[in-house]
Amino acid sequence: MDVAETQRDPWTVARLLAWTRDYFRQHGLESPRLCAELLLAHALGCERIELYTRYELQPSDETLAAFRESVVQAADGRPIAYLTGCKDFFSLTFEVTPDVLIPRPETEVLVERTIRLVRDEGLAQPRILDIGTGSGCIAIALAKHLPDARLHASDVSAAALNVAQRNAQRHGVAERIELRCGDLFDPWPDAAPFDLVVSNPPYVATAEAASLPRCVREFEPQQALFAGSDGLSIVRRLVAEAPARLRPDGHLLFEVAWNQSAGARAVLDESRWSGIVTYRDHQQHERVVHARRRPNAVRAAC
Repeated sequence: MDVAETQRDPWTVARLLAWTRDYFRQHGLESPRLCAELLLAHALGCERIELYTRYELQPSDETLAAFRESVVQAADGRPIAYLTGCKDFFSLTFEVTPDVLIPRPETEVLVERTIRLVRDEGLAQPRILDIGTGSGCIAIALAKHLPDARLHASDVSAAALNVAQRNAQRHGVAERIELRCGDLFDPWPDAAPFDLVVSNPPYVATAEAASLPRCVREFEPQQALFAGSDGLSIVRRLVAEAPARLRPDGHLLFEVAWNQSAGARAVLDESRWSGIVTYRDHQQHERVVHARRRPNAVRAAC
């Protein structure tokens, strides 16, 4: 985006999108056209779809400067969601900051299955706990689609909970979600048994850090990503501690990496869990594990 060149050939929206798309493609970004549209819409303060009616618009110099800076940062690996400050999840738009993991499509499977489970079982006013809520996307999506549910959510990061609180307010469900800070179940010593515990826990093996895309490895919060040598250290704790916090026949649903479903099944102690199933994401990977607490689970664990 040379200033001298701008004098001869104005930078219209159409030209900016074409140039940025090619620039991102050269730098190996996935979905380069989409990335260009998201950044330009953010710089212009409009919806992405509005760009198609503004192809001949010439952004101001101030807007061009802001857009140029975001393009440089995106090409250097910074996630688009952190540059725009938002990410869509389950047809809702969430604020995201570097304090929270960026919501991903595969996590929508966890939300879909939880909603279906509550409806299929006819659970009235179910008590649902979201462990490691991050941006709050899981708990908020559940609150929006299960109006009678009572949501509770926690995270070890106070900064993440601030983001979750703002998102809950943004979507009008702040009064229906209780947020607490702490590790796994520690914030809930006085809570009544839950009907469901859901979680998208850290599950990346530390040995796999180098193989992660740079945009993930260097920019997203590590405590939300990594979980020991095999990626299952948090899952083991969830599986061990959840029975004491669930009602008899209560449900545990959690996300795992695309290649961890067998390992997660092995972690589940069948003396305490029944009905163990896995659900596939849209790429046919087994991403969500679902187990039901046996009525005598807590006693058996003693």
